[in-house]
Amino acid sequence: METANQKIIPTFPIAEIRQHFPLLQRTIHNKPIVYLDNAATTQKPMEVIDALRDYYMRTNANIHRGIHTLAEEATAAYEATRSAVQGFIHSSFAEEIVFTRGTTESINLVANTWGKQNIQEGDEIIISEMEHHSNIVPWQLLCEEKKAVLKIIPINDDGELLMDVYQQLLSSKTKLVAVTYVSNSLGTINPIAKIISLAHNAGALVLVDGAQATVHLDIDVQKMDCDFYAFSGHKIYGPTGVGVLYGKKSLLEAMPVFMGGGEMIKEVSFAKTTYAELPYKYEAGTPNIADTVALKAAIDFMLEVDVAMIHQHENALLEYATEQMLEIPNLHIYGRAKHKTGVISFLVKNIHPQDMGVLLDNQAIAVRTGHHCTQPLMHRLGVPGTIRASFAVYNTMEEIDKLVSGIQKSVKMLL
Repeated sequence: METANQKIIPTFPIAEIRQHFPLLQRTIHNKPIVYLDNAATTQKPMEVIDALRDYYMRTNANIHRGIHTLAEEATAAYEATRSAVQGFIHSSFAEEIVFTRGTTESINLVANTWGKQNIQEGDEIIISEMEHHSNIVPWQLLCEEKKAVLKIIPINDDGELLMDVYQQLLSSKTKLVAVTYVSNSLGTINPIAKIISLAHNAGALVLVDGAQATVHLDIDVQKMDCDFYAFSGHKIYGPTGVGVLYGKKSLLEAMPVFMGGGEMIKEVSFAKTTYAELPYKYEAGTPNIADTVALKAAIDFMLEVDVAMIHQHENALLEYATEQMLEIPNLHIYGRAKHKTGVISFLVKNIHPQDMGVLLDNQAIAVRTGHHCTQPLMHRLGVPGTIRASFAVYNTMEEIDKLVSGIQKSVKMLL
């Protein structure tokens, strides 16, 4: 059997990277924390924490409206993040980047603007069986309102989309395909380019839920040719409360406004209001300035480490963890797709996920238990929920060893 040390990527500076994350120095129950709940949210490097602190200490002002120095500095920092996001996901124009509170709001924005404008009775929207609730409920609400039809792409037992069924679902009635790029519960990487190409051939638009993909994969919305792409800052080492909606410029320009208020207007009178240009017509009110500014620090951090290197490191963690965990008797991994990222969802015999989660927490190992906001997927798998370990740039092989040991100790206590 290969040891953990043999599996370490020599060129990946893991010890140096971990020094950027102060929370990882914390102990819980007198043990060093092993944080393996990264699919829920990632920890924040000092660069992001410093950016938040520095904004409030040196720059705090409202943006876009003031001519004084602080307002101009805050505006410049806010818009610098927009430019950084544009480069990070390779969009054509900065105005294609709309700031939201997160993936959920981004998807709801599309459903409540493009969706209400374009979906008619009898039209069809396609999602998949592995979607997060945030990419299910908005489309259910829209279909109920418009008397449209929601269709579901099924998965196989390995957690992969049945692409032949997907092709059969597409028709002239299909107006939108909304799918996740990477499953938050299974780690499956979906064949997004093929999904988009087939949808476009059928005359449908595509929204990609990139909440789990953006932290692991190099995202190029132009090569992907998606019509909309949504992700959250806190999944990519940035703050909570800030997210992104990318949309093709022509689509965003044609869509109605989402919320009314300050900033999203050009002229207001009691007789008529005209709206601001992109992207501001979708950013009503005072935005989450500080967290948006700090998002740039997170993007800069990822680029400095190198996204490809991060993906390579996480794949090594996934491979090693899978090998070691499958040696535990009665442990079953849900999601064995050929292409997946650093997520392992598992159960051990009839042990309840919450019971295992509590015992792992007692050993300072943080994992997620439950249905992971994918209840239809859990129903398909025939389980109420799973235990999920998810990996990030700062996780180590030694932490995998602690997880495996922790599971073994828990099994002895629970079985």
